[in-house]
Amino acid sequence: MHTNPVLTSLGTYPLEIVQHRARDRRDAGLPLIDFSIGDPREPTPAFIPATLKDHVPVVSQYPTAKGLPVIREAVAGYLKRRFGVTVDPDTQVIPTSGSKEAIFLTPLAFVERGAGDGVIYGTPGYPVYERGALFAGARVDPVVLSGDFIMRSSDISDEAMAGAALVWMCSPHNPAGSVTPVDEMERILERTRQAGAWLCSDECYVDLYDDEPPGSVLQVAGEGFKGALSYLSLSKRSGMTGYRSGAIVGDAEAIAAIRALRSTVGVAPAEFVQHAGAAAWSDDEHASERRDIFRKKRAILRSAFVEMGHEVVGSDAGLYLWVRVDDDEAATLALLEHGIVVAPGRAFGPGGEGYLRLALVPTVAKCEESAEMIRKVLSVPAN
Repeated sequence: MHTNPVLTSLGTYPLEIVQHRARDRRDAGLPLIDFSIGDPREPTPAFIPATLKDHVPVVSQYPTAKGLPVIREAVAGYLKRRFGVTVDPDTQVIPTSGSKEAIFLTPLAFVERGAGDGVIYGTPGYPVYERGALFAGARVDPVVLSGDFIMRSSDISDEAMAGAALVWMCSPHNPAGSVTPVDEMERILERTRQAGAWLCSDECYVDLYDDEPPGSVLQVAGEGFKGALSYLSLSKRSGMTGYRSGAIVGDAEAIAAIRALRSTVGVAPAEFVQHAGAAAWSDDEHASERRDIFRKKRAILRSAFVEMGHEVVGSDAGLYLWVRVDDDEAATLALLEHGIVVAPGRAFGPGGEGYLRLALVPTVAKCEESAEMIRKVLSVPAN
């Protein structure tokens, strides 16, 4: 049977292998606490599903790619409160079905197939940056991260930047939870503008942090957000992973191109989901309450690893804990044997070897229970 060679070459989505093994354990009736996938267990705040139900129509009709004014205005209002930026909801915002499909589809709007256009992204990182680029026919130019796992302008070669159509930045970073300083965002943006490329900033974890709130590329892009796009999501901010509700915000020229693409693809979110999303973007209290919960989880697990002598890298914001170990595959399997599911760092690309990623999704009580088991399984022997 003929298939797209890109699909064949990529093989299985990296975390599926771990999930299959975890499923076998679950099917066998064995206990399992899953830190591998970023799907939090806390209930979605009640006002969100209530809003959705209130807007389910008697007669269903197709949503438009542009989206309803109510959600575009709500996103603009959120950005004004959160980052102090003024956004035109009519020309600079487009709602999406979460951030994953938005990230995957974006290269299709900007990459000229066969022209040698490149897509730059950090690795380890979210696998969809690479996958979307490859399916669009782009050349991929990964930047291997280390140290604090922040991608800096100086990490990107002149050759790669000269041929780039898109540059992906992620802050807070997935998987490391490190935060890119706004002055570094500004330097990267200046280089992408000089190269005639688009800077796409994945900011879907920007409302999950322990101390100082992370910044946005929109804060440094100036009026009109020339050359810059921000990718936002309600999945973690509002516990709406299953709703698939996000947004792309930025340069009006880029938004127009993405809107034209999305009209062809037919991926506009359902209008009742847009209404629920508008309610979520308009309320900050629930996001603050959720942030406190994730802060507690991070502290519990960080303490366990630090006590054992394992270095916790980054992990200042976002949904994840990024932990250095000797062998990430061996540590993953050892924990799985005791009912703890984590993701090996290598699943996120080159540079991830020797690290574990723990998504802060189980409840606080389950995190406490897991911390005790992690201490037993991964204790560093005394010299």
